Amino acid sequence: MNSRQKAKQWPFPRHKYFIRDLRNAAAAWFHSHEFTTHPRMAYCLSGWDQWKSNIILPEVASYIANQSVDAQEKEIPFPLHKYLHHGLSSQAMAFNLIGPLITREDYKPLCDALRRKNIQGVDKIVSASFEYEDRDVFNEDAGQPTSIDIVLKNAGGQPRVFIESKLVEQEFGGCSVFGDGDCSGMNPIGCEDNCFLHFIGRKYWPLMAKHGITESVKTDRQCLFTAHYQFFREIILAIEKGGTFVLLSDERSPVFKCRSGDREKGLMPFLTGLLPEQLRAFVTSISTQELVCAIKEYKSHHDWVFEFEKKYGMAEQAA
Repeated sequence: MNSRQKAKQWPFPRHKYFIRDLRNAAAAWFHSHEFTTHPRMAYCLSGWDQWKSNIILPEVASYIANQSVDAQEKEIPFPLHKYLHHGLSSQAMAFNLIGPLITREDYKPLCDALRRKNIQGVDKIVSASFEYEDRDVFNEDAGQPTSIDIVLKNAGGQPRVFIESKLVEQEFGGCSVFGDGDCSGMNPIGCEDNCFLHFIGRKYWPLMAKHGITESVKTDRQCLFTAHYQFFREIILAIEKGGTFVLLSDERSPVFKCRSGDREKGLMPFLTGLLPEQLRAFVTSISTQELVCAIKEYKSHHDWVFEFEKKYGMAEQAA
């Protein structure tokens, strides 16, 4: 048996096939609605100004547009991504999946799904919002701060569940200082002033130490932030705010978490394995499919959830 034949026996999903299937589903969905798409990419709308056509429910598109305008007037951040008009946009996917729960103020399906993951504080959730940040946690006084896609809040307005949404991404974002060529990528633990971010006053390393994360990686030669910067910033933000970090990702992608029988792989099992035992209860994941199944249990959402399955190629998966 040659390597090409052997590759077909790999038990886990392959990312390139996941991308292919999502593109086909997005193209078919746009075509069925007679939307104008990019001349060379049928899975992408013709321009960013068409992003509302990438949102299933008009009520959600209006809500997002209003939130963006309101944020601009108040001079607070509510970033709409550059590729929001792309059929494979993770932000658009989050708007399509979580947006209807927000506009209808119905968090029962989401809370049901999270409760099955033994997440604390779910029963007290009464509101949710997109694009959360707090510059004070890491002393991020300039530049792009650490942000979370979705937060669920209690009656006091305090965030308790922090959800990061992923679709076709192939990693948690790495450190831009390393990416820009201004860092060798060497582990700075013990010599933190060798890290530019620490030097300018960011609190990433002190908080990593506070929560015991540096202990398990202090002898590594390479810095964790070179490839997994976003993951550690987001989990620490959630924990510092007294909440739980939840990754929402598609189980058809091998990147973050996937299974084959009783075997599990992906970045989430790997990275959570680096955390101290006491933190692992506050870091978990849920698949898009699990949340869709929870939503389908409520007839009040049947006007859009099956359309969501079509748009993201899940109808074929279910069949």
